[in-house]
Amino acid sequence: MWTVWWVWIVAGFALGVLEVLAPGYIFLGFAIGAVVTGVLVGTGLMGGSLAALLLVFAVASVAAWLGLRRTMGVRKGQVKLWDKDINDL
Repeated sequence: MWTVWWVWIVAGFALGVLEVLAPGYIFLGFAIGAVVTGVLVGTGLMGGSLAALLLVFAVASVAAWLGLRRTMGVRKGQVKLWDKDINDL
C-alpha cells in the first residue's frame, strides 16, 4: 500500500486539510514531505522498502519545515508592536 504513489499524495492533502483546521505550520511540513514522496514514487525515482520511503518522507518533511520556518517564521529581532487595544472603540 505504501509503494502506491497516490496514497502519499492523498496523505499529503489530508495533512494539508488538517493544517487548515489547526493552523500554525505544524502539519504543513509533513504535508509537503508526503507530496514530495508521492511524486518521487510516481515518477519512478523512488521505490522499494517502507523504511526507505519513510526515510525520504522524514528528510523531505524536515527540509520543508526548515524552509517554511526560514521564509514564514519569526525573524531574528522581530518585535510585535501593539498600537491598538481590543477594548478601544
